[in-house]
Amino acid sequence: MGTNGSTVLEPLRQGLPPIDPGAVSTSASCALPARYEAVRGARKFTSATLDRWDLADRFDDVALVVSELVTNALRHAVPDGGGPDEPQGPPVRLHLMRWASRLVCAVRDPSRESPEARGGEEDFSAESGRGLFLVESFSDSWGWHPLAGTLQGKVVWALFRVGPEE
Repeated sequence: MGTNGSTVLEPLRQGLPPIDPGAVSTSASCALPARYEAVRGARKFTSATLDRWDLADRFDDVALVVSELVTNALRHAVPDGGGPDEPQGPPVRLHLMRWASRLVCAVRDPSRESPEARGGEEDFSAESGRGLFLVESFSDSWGWHPLAGTLQGKVVWALFRVGPEE
């Protein structure tokens, strides 16, 4: 039985551009409470992690994407109000993973619903549609995968090129 990190990484590896999964040099993750203040916490965590990885110059783009992914997870994937019978532990988790020339931010949430914009043209100007448009605009690629096994929900990820082109 693997750790949560490897469980989350496995579907990411399948959907990412061809990069050596063994070349992940470092990763960090934090659990986020089901409250909108979690977005501020996610930004602080991202800032501290990028500083440690000498990637502070990418903070603006990465933090914008992290904010959108966490906001979407809280808005669409976490049941309203939680309730006393909510499973133990925070329902949303942020993972940052660094390869030599790639950075991936991934947000895990308990919903299996697709993060894609739903409905017709009116969704283009909707808040959720705007968030995904920003994720697509500021990252080099993004996607999502349902979690397998005992973990319920999905992972939504965004990839950034951070080093010299290969």
